[in-house]
Amino acid sequence: MNKISSLKPELVWKYFDEITKIPRPSKKEEKIIEYLLNFAKEHNLQAEKDKAGNVVIRKQATKGMENATPVILQSHSDMVCEKNSDVDFNFDTDPIQTYIDGDWVKARGTTLGGDDGVGIAAALAVLASDNLKHPDLECLFTSDEETGMTGAFGLQPGFLKGKILINLDSEDEGELYIGCAGGMDTNIEMSYEKEEVPESWYSCKITVSGLKGGHSGDDIEKGLGNANKILNRFLWRLSEKLEFKLSEFNGGNLRNAIAREAYAIIAVKQHDKEQIRLNLNIFTNEIQNEYVQTEPNLKLDMTTVETPKSAIDIETQNKLIRALYACPHGVIAMSQTIENLVETSTNLASVKFKENKIIIGTSQRSSVDTALTDVAAMVRSVFELADAKVTHSDGYPGWTPKLDSEILKATKASYKRLFDKEPEVLAIHAGLECGLFLTKYPYLDMISFGPTIKGAHSPDERMHIPSVQKFWDLLVDVLENIK
Repeated sequence: MNKISSLKPELVWKYFDEITKIPRPSKKEEKIIEYLLNFAKEHNLQAEKDKAGNVVIRKQATKGMENATPVILQSHSDMVCEKNSDVDFNFDTDPIQTYIDGDWVKARGTTLGGDDGVGIAAALAVLASDNLKHPDLECLFTSDEETGMTGAFGLQPGFLKGKILINLDSEDEGELYIGCAGGMDTNIEMSYEKEEVPESWYSCKITVSGLKGGHSGDDIEKGLGNANKILNRFLWRLSEKLEFKLSEFNGGNLRNAIAREAYAIIAVKQHDKEQIRLNLNIFTNEIQNEYVQTEPNLKLDMTTVETPKSAIDIETQNKLIRALYACPHGVIAMSQTIENLVETSTNLASVKFKENKIIIGTSQRSSVDTALTDVAAMVRSVFELADAKVTHSDGYPGWTPKLDSEILKATKASYKRLFDKEPEVLAIHAGLECGLFLTKYPYLDMISFGPTIKGAHSPDERMHIPSVQKFWDLLVDVLENIK
């Protein structure tokens, strides 16, 4: 028997184990959607899929709960697909390789998908259970949450009937969330001309690795390193000391993940080869000292590679390095109304060289609408100064806290009853779909909670086993005591 599926609560872990075997990258959720629809058929439950790829499974109230307020349990069906560069893994076909390490469930070299696989698993466990009390239920599984929230955007009025929504996509047990930041993406495109690299020049690959990465919302205030910023900082320093040609810059992958790894391929005249090594050694010592606490495994390496035939033109190279250096990354402002909450932030997520194009991805978050547009304009202005083409996504709204919420009162009472202590009530800097739901269903009373997940959106993602039991106990108690 798989050890994961034998953990407690058994039904939750059983379904989580099944979910980890199903490929479900964002925008490629066909297999998990098929699994959900088959689950509904096997359990004689009504299910429906809409045009946006959202699935809802409905279950009638248990005896004595027919007059209780109907509840929506909501999770998202996709997962962030990140892996270490030395891991051979195909997220389109391969099952996640889970294992137990003490009190944690982890994955071998990839994201675990606890975000939000455990939310799906908990909802399925409620649907499959025949000994739980609950009101009328709608379990909503939204598509493509991680790369654009297109499922939530595409949700149509009338698809749902419930009046209370419990979002199962939070990652800190003991914390109840009643608000979240809004967000948007700012995408940059720079054109370049190719310049020939002399065959006699020396070429090398500079690599930044060993960073923790993480969620660009939940982890943005932790002082983690951004591989794109660190690598570009070295290139800036090198550009002030010697002539080089930049053939490639590749760093980061996802808009909502802090870049963990990056590399650049550069070429220099033969007599400058040792200068690269000398400058890299000095820079490595300095940057490791700056991140001695938050990034103890940070590494910079230099390896000889075959000299490329071409590099980007020197004018674009200079503009790129300066724009990346000036581009803000990290916390811009802390909340003035909620203690220790990040209000506004921005993430320099990815830098990719394509054929005659450089594509740069960034994302911004804020719980204040005007501050969100301000920080996006800040990023835009930097790259427009470098003659880049800049576009913004439509963005998604935040979720304004409602302190007199009835579901908040009920959940706090359940938590106190179960664990004999008060939960924390917070807003989260990460983006949840709740703000979008309110645009379609403005009457919804909402709350978000979940088990403890660390390192989300990175291969260090891990889920705390004891917290899953507490998460499940809380969910069951809340459902049983809905008025």
